[in-house]
Formats: sequence, structure tokens, C-alpha cells
Amino acid sequence: MWSKGRSEAMLEAGFPVPIELRPIRGAKRLRLRFDEASGALKLTFPLRTSRRVALAWALDQRQWIEAQLARTLPAEPFEPGAVIAIEGLETPIVWSEHEPRTPRLVNGELRCGGPETGLARRIEAFLKRLAVETMSREVAEFAGAAGVTARSVSVGDAGTRWGSCSSQGRIRLSWRLILAPPQARRYVVAHEVAHLKHLNHGADFRALEARLLGPGVAEAKAILRRVGPRLRRLGRGR
Repeated sequence: MWSKGRSEAMLEAGFPVPIELRPIRGAKRLRLRFDEASGALKLTFPLRTSRRVALAWALDQRQWIEAQLARTLPAEPFEPGAVIAIEGLETPIVWSEHEPRTPRLVNGELRCGGPETGLARRIEAFLKRLAVETMSREVAEFAGAAGVTARSVSVGDAGTRWGSCSSQGRIRLSWRLILAPPQARRYVVAHEVAHLKHLNHGADFRALEARLLGPGVAEAKAILRRVGPRLRRLGRGR
């Protein structure tokens, strides 16, 4: 039985910020919003809905949650002297007009020359190329293990999704995954490849996802939840 007292935000497993649960008499659906003033999530739901079911539904909105958090945190533009994540490793951006225009990774640094104007654009283009090359190889690896074929692999920058797989076998992944630790990135790739065979999240899908990635699915998900908000603000303008 729910208490009729005042709701309070609390930390729950899997959520990066406190969440306040508000069962509402007469509510017809579950609703989640992020309150920037308090830094907490507000979850309202019908009185008949159990706490467990409401929290499970809210956890399924984790990509939306990450996107909301990313908007409230300072942007981290690609600029000289900035330190960004590439495959989970902190990597300083070193700019010099004497360096080649095309960015390159050298001894743990991302070096780039040419005019300082346009530096951010060149770095983003470099990261997108690296992302599509890396994840295309991983899609092929996982698809071979699953006995399926991806019709195409592309990268984009969807605000609330790390990846998608169409019924036509087209996989689209966020280029920002190249910034994440490899374990988290490979989890998303394996997840979308598993959708080539099962366009749902049922038991057969989960079994294939686990077989493709191997041990550590839960850990990979936790890593992505932790680093996701920062990945979404890297390269954003101030």
C-alpha cells in the first residue's frame, strides 16, 4: 500500500540521479520528466501500478534520461587543449599550424593542424570515419557469429538512441560510441546485430545478445549508463 505522505527523491539502482515516485489516483499512464532545479527525475504513474513495474519502465527510458542529463551539463567542444575521450581513453587535442590538416592519433594525443577555424569540424569528421570503420568490422564479426548479414552500416547522432536496426537489415549507430570504452561500444553493436535475427527483446534475443558479447553484458550496460551523458556533450559548442 502506498503512503499518502509527501514523495521524496531517492537513489535507485541503475539511475544516475535520484528519482521521485509519485503514484497518482486517476493517472492513466506512466510519465517521466527531469527536474533541472532539483536534479532529480519525477516519475508519476497510476495508483494501481506497482513500484517495481514503474521503476522497470523508467529504466527502459535510460537513453532519454542520458540525453536530458547531457543538456544540463557543460558542453565540451573540440578545441585546442581540450581533453576528450576516444575509446574510453582521455586524449588531449593538440593543435599546431605546422601539423597536417587531417587529425591523427600520436602517442595518446589527437594532433591536428591547418587553420584553427574549422578544427572542430575536422575532428568530428575524423571521429566519424573512425567510428564507421571500427563498428563496421565489429558488425561483420558479430553477424558472422550469428549467421546473419547486415545490409548496411552507417553512423549518425540521434539524441536518445545509441543504435537502431531496421526490418530491412540496416544498422545505424551513434558515432559517439567511438568515444566510449570498447566494452560499452561492442555491447551496442552486438545488441543491434542480435536484432537482425530477432526484432524484439524476448528470451531468444537476449540469449543471442549474451552469446555474441560473451560475459559482461550487465557491466557493459552499466558503463554506458555512466559515461553516456558525457559522450553526448563532447563536441558540443559552448
